Amino acid sequence: MAAMNPQTELRVRTLSIHVVTWNVASAAPPPDLSDLLQLNNLNLNLDVYVIGLQEMNCGIMSLLSDTAFEDPWSSFFMDVLSPLSFVKAQTSVARGSLELLPALCRSEVSSVRMQGLLLLIFAKYQHLPFIQILSTKSTPTGLFGYWGNKGGVNIFLKFYGYYVSIINCHLPPHMANNDQRLEHFDRILEMQNFEAQDIPNILDHDLVLWFGDMNFRIEDFGLHFVRESIKNQCYSDLWEKDQLSIAKRHDPLLREFQEGPLLFPPTYKFDKNSNNYDTSEKKRKPAWTDRILWRLKRQPQATIHTPTLSAPHFTLFLRSYVSHMLYSISDHKPVTSTFDLELKPLVSAPLITLLPESLCTEESDLLISYSLTADFLSSPWDWIGLYKVGLRHINDYVSYVWVRDNQVSFSDGLNQVYIDISDIPETEDQFLLFYYSNNLHSVVGISKPFKIQPRSFLAEGPLDEAQPQI
Repeated sequence: MAAMNPQTELRVRTLSIHVVTWNVASAAPPPDLSDLLQLNNLNLNLDVYVIGLQEMNCGIMSLLSDTAFEDPWSSFFMDVLSPLSFVKAQTSVARGSLELLPALCRSEVSSVRMQGLLLLIFAKYQHLPFIQILSTKSTPTGLFGYWGNKGGVNIFLKFYGYYVSIINCHLPPHMANNDQRLEHFDRILEMQNFEAQDIPNILDHDLVLWFGDMNFRIEDFGLHFVRESIKNQCYSDLWEKDQLSIAKRHDPLLREFQEGPLLFPPTYKFDKNSNNYDTSEKKRKPAWTDRILWRLKRQPQATIHTPTLSAPHFTLFLRSYVSHMLYSISDHKPVTSTFDLELKPLVSAPLITLLPESLCTEESDLLISYSLTADFLSSPWDWIGLYKVGLRHINDYVSYVWVRDNQVSFSDGLNQVYIDISDIPETEDQFLLFYYSNNLHSVVGISKPFKIQPRSFLAEGPLDEAQPQI
């Protein structure tokens, strides 16, 4: 019998990704975003949320407040998604530099903000060991390239071993500025280089998700014709005059970016707190300004109804591309896409395996056993955090331990450390352990949920002053 090819033993995984783009026009979050996040769709089992906002409140007082504290939108999304096991995928400042950096300079790389632009990534916690944030970039294009009211923000990551870039952008407005929009599109693309990661060009990445308020307009047709076409849901004539669609027909690079069919009404410009298109004196012509595009490496020619391939085992299917008329806090309607990403993981096992079955308590300490792969390079600043299930982000640890400082034994690849649990009251809550790698700036191991057996806890004791910060 012929030997089995090791590649055939890898199982294909299907992961669902929900992408949101919304120009929120400086508004605060509405009370309910269930429709936007598809929380009531029982047919969806989402793994990742990618959320891009434009025109967040970027007044000086708001920016200072959001630097010191979580901005209202990020906080809102964390409150909604954390009970569903979603965590912001993020990185940390190295332990040795904590004393050198003020608190306001510590970065969260699961999110990146440039004035009014915000980009967030949430993933179910079991995926975190396979998500490595490699870099973030902000590319301002406003005021001759120095002002961040327009431009793009990017998160570049490894996802189960594949390179993925995610870009949220806000391009120049107005009908006459189409050439400028295309120029800014090219400029943002040119600035996404990552020499330090040995991936010199964004076009070498396996997947690029590009979305935002692109501000492309509908040419030629007058206001009355456009509004009547929308009223009668006759969009085909409008598609022919959509500036982005026209540019994609002529620009070889843009042509490589795909988009779902525009089967929803133009998403701009509405009177706030209504579903009526602009009734002001300007009476701006409706347009599909808010778009979600994607590009897969080495993709063949394909239609929207067929899968598109970037590599032998990396396949993307578009499940939905819709607007959400329910929300009226802005003059834009939000747009979402849901994708199924089918892949054979290039990384199929975590670098660290935490063993909850080996947990035992002794006085005020919890003994943790863990193993690591042969190619994992540990650091003196690696740490293990103890979390309650439902954490909002990685700063929400209830206790932690520096693995080198508190190591008690190791043999045959099995390591053991104690973690202080004296501050934890008796509870029936479930807990998780995260192993954070300082070298990789990411979570590389997560335990299964477990309970700490009720016991008599000691009085509270002080925490180590050098706490891990994100």
